[in-house]
Amino acid sequence: MNKSKTCCNSTHPDHSSEFSRLNRMSGQIDGIKKMIEDRRYCVEILTQLKAVQSAAKAVEGNILKRHIESCVKDTFVANNASDREKKIDELLNLFKKS
Repeated sequence: MNKSKTCCNSTHPDHSSEFSRLNRMSGQIDGIKKMIEDRRYCVEILTQLKAVQSAAKAVEGNILKRHIESCVKDTFVANNASDREKKIDELLNLFKKS
């Protein structure tokens, strides 16, 4: 796993593998705008919006997985209670926003 930018006792994983999915999402959003301009059928637009949401959830899940496997895991391995609590609080706050 290629890592960059140090934070606390851990390093951030490389998320560049998500670029292709993000680019596809960007294209889908442009397509949705065009559909709205063209006054396309509502269900067709909603279908495309659901596809973007699904892709966004996949990117989110992949980044969360890497975060847990790298950033969070590193704080537990380092046995630093303060950093560990910070990582747990970050995740709890993130999920409260959902």
